[in-house]
Parts: sequence; C-alpha cells; structure tokens
Amino acid sequence: MHRISDEQRRIRIGRRHLLAPSARTTSPVAVADAVIALHATDAATVFLSACARLCEPGIAKVEQSLYEDVSLVRLLSMRNTLFVVSEEMAPRVVAANARAVAAKERRTLLKHLRDDGNGLGERWLADAERDALAFLDGHGPASGSELSAAVAALRTKITVFPGKKQETVQGVATRVIRLLAAEGRIRRDRPRGAWTSSQFRWTPSEPRPEQDTARAQAELALRWLRSYGPATEEDLKWWTGWGLGQVRKALAAVGAEEVRLDNGATAWVAPQDIEPAPAPAPWAALLPALDPTAMGWADRGFHLPAEYRAALFDRSGNIGPTVWWNGRIVGGWAQRGDGEVVWRLLTDTGRDGSAAIEAEASRLTDWVGGARITPRFRTPLERALTA
Repeated sequence: MHRISDEQRRIRIGRRHLLAPSARTTSPVAVADAVIALHATDAATVFLSACARLCEPGIAKVEQSLYEDVSLVRLLSMRNTLFVVSEEMAPRVVAANARAVAAKERRTLLKHLRDDGNGLGERWLADAERDALAFLDGHGPASGSELSAAVAALRTKITVFPGKKQETVQGVATRVIRLLAAEGRIRRDRPRGAWTSSQFRWTPSEPRPEQDTARAQAELALRWLRSYGPATEEDLKWWTGWGLGQVRKALAAVGAEEVRLDNGATAWVAPQDIEPAPAPAPWAALLPALDPTAMGWADRGFHLPAEYRAALFDRSGNIGPTVWWNGRIVGGWAQRGDGEVVWRLLTDTGRDGSAAIEAEASRLTDWVGGARITPRFRTPLERALTA
C-alpha cells in the first residue's frame, strides 16, 4: 500500500488550501472551492479565511461575492453548521447535507408547536411562512426584528420542553426564519452593522435545481478528498456528519484509493492522487477561529501537536485563531482593543518563521483597518493575549 507522509500532507495544505503565497488566488469563490466550504457561524471568519488566501485581501471583494453577485451563499449544512459555499457547489451541498438538515429543522419546530398545546401546527406554520415571504417580496431585505414587527404570527411565544427541567418560553421568529433559510427560501443579505456583524437582513432566495442525494454525496466526497486527502473514513464522517455507511458508499462510488499514513492508519485519496507534490517556498499564515484548514479533519495530529489543544480550543472543541508555519500550527493570535494584532508561539520557528509571521500580522492589520475582531468562541490563549 502506498504511504503518504505527514510532511507531504502539510505540503498539500499549503498548496491546495491556497495558504502558500505562490498558491493564493484573486477570487473569494476560488477560495471557497479550494476548501469546499468556509465556516460561517462567526461572520468575521468568512472574511478572515478568504482574505488569508487572496493575493490582494479586501472586504469589498468578499462582500461583492456574498451580496451582489451572490456567487457565495450561506447554507446550514455539514454537522448542522452554517457554511459559505460557492453557488456552483451549493446544489451538491444541499442534496448531500442541507436538505436533511432542513427536514430535521422542520420536524423539530413542528414538535415544539404541538407540545405547546395551543393548537399550533402545520397550517399555522404554513401561514406564518407565507406571510413572512410576502412581506419580504414587497418590502425588500429586512432584519429579523423588522419581520417580527410586520408579521403578527412571528411574535407568537411558545413553551418548549414543557414539564421538563429545561422548560422555557421562547419566541418563534428566530426558529421560523432559520427554517426558511435552511430550506433555501430566504437567504442572508447584508448585515445591519459592519462585516463582522451576524445581525443579517433577509431576502427571498431563488430555488436551486434538486440533485440525487447519493450522487451528490459522492461528488462532495471526491471534491473533499482532492482538498483534504489523504484522510480517514473517520475524518470524512466527522466533517460531513454522515453515517459510516454513507461515507463508505461515497468513497466506493468515486473509486477512492487506499493509502497508509505515518501513524499506520489507513486513509483515502482521490483516484490517482498519490504522487508527491513539490514543497512551496516557506510560508506563514494567521487563520481565524474555525478556519476550514484547522477544522478539516477529526485527527489533526499531523499538523497540531496534542499538547497545544488546551491553549487553542474552547471547552466545546472549537479551535480559536491559529498561527501556521509550513503546514503546522505553531501558536495563536488575537486582536487587542486598540487594533494591534498580537501572537504567541508555542514552539520555536526560527528567525525566518518569526519574520514571516510578523509580515502576515502586518498584512492582516492593513486590510482589517479599523475593524475590531472578537471570536464568538474564545479560547484560553486568545483571552490571555487580549487581557
């Protein structure tokens, strides 16, 4: 069985994830496609991840792709998490993941409505959705609060988990809006604030052609292997949120090839993707919390020493801002209240590494400008750097 070394895996990161300067691109869409999907739970992550991989980083480029060209779209998809994908990839991601997520969202909301005991159900929900869509059609992009003010049904409150320890009273507006977005009937438009804000306006979305689930999963698995391979079944299972049977079926459908990793594990690559790639020139990167490269595998041992996890992850397993040198995580970074980008190395990178990291910090400071970035998921090292 062919073996692919950890060093070769790190070389692939620099090239395929567009992190080495020679691999950078001019297009935010090309960035999204290179890593399949950009994490979007934190609005700032989309911009930080994209600009780390652009030859000429800039907020306007990413905003144009998200809100004007709509060549990048947000989808609730893998692991029931919000991602940004290219419009070309969106139908595959919808069929492979997002459609099932949306169906679960609808079942959950209907159960909460029924459990409330006030006669709310499918007809009530259909009327609320119709009224919300009608308002957006006539009004144009609107925030959640504007939607609630205009649509009486969205001001309804229900009791969730009645009779249980976690019983609470909640408004339905957020849940109904989330469902409409999950089903692709509305999409996030420009935020109410700056690019770092997650308080989006909402606007109707154009329907997408439907694809077969199994075929879409196979295509997504192949694209993922080209970006993240070699990787194990467990890596793909974790990244997609699929069951092991779905993972194996998708790998078989695309003719994935088995390889051996340095730790002895069996992994998979795309067909004929076993040849070693030449190393790019030495490179450094400052990547944001939940960046796709840091979140790409269940087992990250080839680029992340286990002893760094306590400093770089929060209690829920979310990775914070990271510093990279030649395909390895070597530290973390943060932005202080006065705008200064600061970092701490957890290993010695030598003079060349330190100089390259400092240059990346300067590059980040320049394009971020006056914006202030606080990750939604804060880690011990990020907190320490901003204390």
